[in-house]
Amino acid sequence: MSGSVLLRTWSQSARNDGGSTLGPAHVVGATVIDGSGCDPSNLDITIENGRITQLGASSAHGERLDAEGLTMTPGLIDAHVHLGLSSPIQPHFSFRISAAEIAADIFATAGATLDAGFTTVRDTGGIDGGVVTAIAKGKVRGPRVLSCGPVQCQIGGHGYYGAEWEPTELWSSHHIPGLCALSMMAGNADELRHNVREAFRRGASFLKLCVTGGVVGAHDRLTDTQFTVEEIAVAVQEAAARNTYVTVHAHNNEGIRNAVEAGVRCVEHGTGLDESTAALMAARDVALVPTFAVVEQLLHDIAGAGLDESTRDRAKGTRERMTKALAAAKHAGVRIGLGSDLIGPAQDRRGRELSLRAALETPMEALVAATRTNAEILGLSGQVGVIAPGAQADLVLWNGNPLKEPELFSDPTNAVLVIQAGRIVKDLR
Repeated sequence: MSGSVLLRTWSQSARNDGGSTLGPAHVVGATVIDGSGCDPSNLDITIENGRITQLGASSAHGERLDAEGLTMTPGLIDAHVHLGLSSPIQPHFSFRISAAEIAADIFATAGATLDAGFTTVRDTGGIDGGVVTAIAKGKVRGPRVLSCGPVQCQIGGHGYYGAEWEPTELWSSHHIPGLCALSMMAGNADELRHNVREAFRRGASFLKLCVTGGVVGAHDRLTDTQFTVEEIAVAVQEAAARNTYVTVHAHNNEGIRNAVEAGVRCVEHGTGLDESTAALMAARDVALVPTFAVVEQLLHDIAGAGLDESTRDRAKGTRERMTKALAAAKHAGVRIGLGSDLIGPAQDRRGRELSLRAALETPMEALVAATRTNAEILGLSGQVGVIAPGAQADLVLWNGNPLKEPELFSDPTNAVLVIQAGRIVKDLR
């Protein structure tokens, strides 16, 4: 049986049985990059009940997929996405887009994320629990989603996009329950504790706080430091009570150090990270998730994201500082993941983040960051992000070798076959 016929057979099977997992089945002939950082090898992969059961030749019965000439990687992981910001930003938050359009944009982005080879994502603010549920139930196409729900922000801080005249208490009216909820405002530790408990009630699997200003900001600056150590520690305490963690949006060193002192486990962006702060992060085992793709987006396509030119000015110089921060973090031994942070409708080339990182490190380092390391950061180590027995059968077959041509990651058409938990979810062969 030819590979193309087999692919049709698998896809039809998935449709006919309501999305049941496939197998036993064997993917043979591909060059395998397993996500561990080891050199590529030629291994057959056996899949059964949605998981990888064996590496190497197998005599067990089952269908065979001939992947000769293709390169296999684990399903990619994006540790910083905003599915809920899939509509143009300013119209979205000024009530100029209907809930139906916002939903359509979110679900289109979820499908495009899967098509780019990303089988797992961590949503760092913007969606409400209904989106996670709809994708998990298979009602719409999308990756496995871990979500913080609404971001936790201080009153008037990063994450608040209401008009200056609008009372803070009206901000929640911008939420669409079950669909999108960008942020919750807190004026003190007690209010923050209430808000994080509400986020968990609505399905959050971790927490995110904004502890500095941001590039896409309405009322703040990158140099602003937000929330006190004592306030951040409240969120850390509430997360620990649920066996999970806090990550923080942070650009400047003072905000990062406050967050690390309070006990957070991850820092997003880290644009101004210096050597001493990186050393502190390494000593406390705090991970870093740089986000280069969004900077490129803001410098070259402000209109596409639904933002004005002032945002482009704020983004200038960010890539250079983030590049220095990446080097400082590597030198200090910080665990470094990978996130795209794309916003607006143009989120179909999420793999651009790997191409950008490959130019600053190596293609293998970028791939490991987007697979094994991100799985560790998300608390899914050994379950996703690796090609190993017992792991979820999340696999991507690439038309070419992205270790030799990392630009392949940038174009989703190069991901010719995507398998998620043993199901074929994309097939271009």
